[in-house]
Amino acid sequence: MTNDNLRPRKDNLRPCVYMLRCCDDSLYTGWTNDFANRLKAHQSGKGGKYTRSRLPVSAVYLEYLPDKSAALKREAAIKKMSASAKRALITSSSNELDGTDL
Repeated sequence: MTNDNLRPRKDNLRPCVYMLRCCDDSLYTGWTNDFANRLKAHQSGKGGKYTRSRLPVSAVYLEYLPDKSAALKREAAIKKMSASAKRALITSSSNELDGTDL
């Protein structure tokens, strides 16, 4: 019998929340376990309905969380934020986005 909690996770398969800036300067917030693949899906028009009509999109915020539950809660909290609070979050130290994630 194996314990899934003891299996090492691939580095790119980590629960996270992210924000994308759309061509109309709006922000889209979502969560995923595979940021690189989800970003590619959004950029190709196969992501969410919202981003499909607002291409191109670019990643502006990324925050890794310990598990899916935490990611879903953080996503909900970010979605409730004002636009100015979201912009402040993008420039904050909690933004883990760097060139290797794109």
